[in-house]
Amino acid sequence: MRIWFFLILLLSATAGFSQTSQKKLVQFSGVIMNTDSNIVVPYVTITNVTGKAQFYAANYKGYFSFVANVGDTLLFTAVGYKKEGLVIPADLTDNSYTVLVRMKQDVINLPAVRVYPWASTDEFKKEFMTMKFADDDLEIARKNVSKESLSAMMASLPRDGAEMQSYNFQNNHARLTNKNMNQRLANPLLNPFAWGALIQQILSGDKSRQ
Repeated sequence: MRIWFFLILLLSATAGFSQTSQKKLVQFSGVIMNTDSNIVVPYVTITNVTGKAQFYAANYKGYFSFVANVGDTLLFTAVGYKKEGLVIPADLTDNSYTVLVRMKQDVINLPAVRVYPWASTDEFKKEFMTMKFADDDLEIARKNVSKESLSAMMASLPRDGAEMQSYNFQNNHARLTNKNMNQRLANPLLNPFAWGALIQQILSGDKSRQ
């Protein structure tokens, strides 16, 4: 009984091996491109899942070519792209099979990471203890209207239009006043000092005239 059972298993294995060896071989080749930008995807890993996980790789131009069996399932993987699968048709009449494989980018949104300038917790504690806090709005306003701040701004800021108009008006008024005063002093009839000297001469009895 054992001999018959062994013979049956041997015939089954032989039949399976013969069916596997009878699979048609084809030259499988193609180019791998990006679906969105139509540019080649280089160095893609191609795994023959049916053929005992055989691995192949595309070159830097996205081109690949190797021998496979009809009906094999192939898996295309690359970093930053979604996996793509392909099955070689079983009804091929030629000894070669060429395809254009398109892979779509796999966008992964990572959480935001904030980098702190402290290398350790002790360094953070030290910096925190020596930290100088900024003034509040009231203290900032008080410093802005202080005597020292206003003096510094007065020395550095230029005059505006209103200040220049007032300054020019004062200068013109002073110039006109001095001009009228000089004219009065030049005319003896309008000179109050000359009239005072004349009255003084009359009171002192000096009737002589030059």
